[in-house]
Amino acid sequence: MLIQTRTIVVQKGHADAVVERFSKRGPIDEMEGLLDVSVMVNRSKKEDTEEVVAMIRWESIDAWKNWEKSPAHIQGHREKKGQSLPEYVISSTVNMYEVKERREGTFVKQEQ
Repeated sequence: MLIQTRTIVVQKGHADAVVERFSKRGPIDEMEGLLDVSVMVNRSKKEDTEEVVAMIRWESIDAWKNWEKSPAHIQGHREKKGQSLPEYVISSTVNMYEVKERREGTFVKQEQ
């Protein structure tokens, strides 16, 4: 499994705009090997900023590579070439994690 995170730090009050962008369905949702996309907001990090993290889980590195070289992904980058980020974006970071271990929880609800 491969997890890609995209962390965007924005000025306070702008996290919802980033959440909306990452919440829209698009070509990535049709890609074979995409497990899920989670969008999270950390509003308490600092008083003047908010942090949005989009976590995209792929079943394998190859599934992610197929997305990276897909016509839809390449076209999306072509369309955004030369565009600047919105003024409220302070920083954007992408990280990739290869999952080495994953286990399910074993919580068992006790009967009353």
